[in-house]
Amino acid sequence: MWLPAYATRSERLCRLAVVTFAFAVLVFLIGPLFVVFPLSVSKDPFFTFPIQEYSWRWYADFFENPRWTQSLFNSVVAALFSTALATLFGTLAALGISRPGFPARKAVMALMISPMIMPVVIVAVGAYMFFGTLGLTNTRTGLVLAHAALSIPFVVVTVLSALSTYDSNLTRAGASLGAGPISVFFTVTLPLILPGIVSGALLAFAVSFDEVIVALFLTGAEQRTLPVQMFSGIRDQINPTIMAAASLLTTVSVALFLLLNLIRRIRRT
Repeated sequence: MWLPAYATRSERLCRLAVVTFAFAVLVFLIGPLFVVFPLSVSKDPFFTFPIQEYSWRWYADFFENPRWTQSLFNSVVAALFSTALATLFGTLAALGISRPGFPARKAVMALMISPMIMPVVIVAVGAYMFFGTLGLTNTRTGLVLAHAALSIPFVVVTVLSALSTYDSNLTRAGASLGAGPISVFFTVTLPLILPGIVSGALLAFAVSFDEVIVALFLTGAEQRTLPVQMFSGIRDQINPTIMAAASLLTTVSVALFLLLNLIRRIRRT
C-alpha cells in the first residue's frame, strides 16, 4: 500500500527499502527462469551461454520423442484424476470441519494439513510401504491416490477460506422454504463457495503435475511422469530437451497462477 502524502521522510525511506528488498528477492527467485527459457531454444546440442544460434529443435524433439510424450500424458492423467479426488474429498472435509458442532476441530484440521508441512520424502517412503502392501506400487492408481493425499490439504484450506465468508443464514432460509439439504447445497452453498473450490482444484492440479519425489517411489517405467523423466534425464545424460520440458512446466505453472489470481479477483467483486 502506498504511503499518504503526509508521510515522513523516514517512512518513505523505509518504504523504499522494503520495496527494493522485495524486488531483489523476486529477481533472485525467478532469475533461473531467465536461463531456462533461452537455453530451451538454443540450437547447440549442449548447454552454452551466451547462445549463438536459436532453434525450436528441442521442442520438436520433446513432442516427437515417445518417452517425453508418454511422461507428459502420465502427468496430465495423474493430475486430472488426483485433482478430482482431492477436490471431492477436500470439499467434503471442509464442509464438515466448518460446522459449529464438529468435534476436535483443531486436531482434525492439524491432521488434514499435515501433508503440507511434513517432508515429502517421509510421505513418499510411507506411501511406498503402504501401497506396497496393497500391490499398488508401479501403478497409476497408487500414484493418483498418493497425489490426491498430498493435494487434499490445499483444497481444504481454500474451501474453508471461502466458507469463512459464507452466511449460514442462507442455508437456514433455504431449509425454511422446504428445500432438502442436498438441494440447498447445490442451489445455495455450492455457487457461493465455487470460486474457493476451483482455486483448490487448480492448486491440487499444480501439486500433482509438478510433484517428483513421491512419483519416484511409486512409478515404474510405464507410469513415469514428466518431472520424473526430467530427473532421470539430468541424472543419466543432460540433454537440452530437458530445458524445453522445464519451460513447458513453468508455463503451465504460471498459467495456473494467473488463472488462480483471476478467480480471486472475481471473488472479491
